[in-house]
Amino acid sequence: MTILLYDLVGRDASRPFSPHCWKAAMALAHKGLDFEKVPTPFTAVPGVEGGISKIVPVIRDGDKTVSDSFAIALYLEDAYPDRPTLFGGDGGKAMARFIERWSQLTIHTYLGSAALKDIHDVLAPEDQAYFRKSREARFGKRLEEVPAGREAGLATFRASLEPLRSTLSYQPWIGGASPLFADYIVYGAFQWVRIISPFPVLAENDPVAEWFGRCLDLHGGIGRKVPAAA
Repeated sequence: MTILLYDLVGRDASRPFSPHCWKAAMALAHKGLDFEKVPTPFTAVPGVEGGISKIVPVIRDGDKTVSDSFAIALYLEDAYPDRPTLFGGDGGKAMARFIERWSQLTIHTYLGSAALKDIHDVLAPEDQAYFRKSREARFGKRLEEVPAGREAGLATFRASLEPLRSTLSYQPWIGGASPLFADYIVYGAFQWVRIISPFPVLAENDPVAEWFGRCLDLHGGIGRKVPAAA
């Protein structure tokens, strides 16, 4: 049976952009599972699977529904143990939790601010109204003011990636010799901005950019099939 993945989209349903939904999509592809994406704009999320979650991703696998990208990865690991592992054991699960926290606090903090207006601009009008209200309440300022310092903060952001850059100098993936869910956690953040914004968050010669390019080519190039923002 094909698994359903509720995937966040804007006006263009063919350009899913949520970093968390991309984590789930890559996890499903890593496991070699058939899945169908269900395009889901912000204002449709409360109706997903009877209101099971306030956020996406959500998957339906037969009579089982799971929300939250990390919970989805754990579910897939347990439900399909004979398929390629997402974690490589309990130590890999613990490592992925650390990577998730680092990504949220370091990568998402900058990228979420830098691309905020770009996200708004790809949404349908009814979603723009929701997004503006919720994000202005979160940031305490007008949406247009939030990305104002992104150029000034770019060098500091790139410097903050040095732990990842250094790691990739002696192994090709965060997971080691092959990608694991930890890779997809960080990949999702950069795929988010790649699809949403033309702002160049990574230098072309950065080892992180080279790693990201390898991620885009994984699993038949499902990430690269969605073009970058012009």
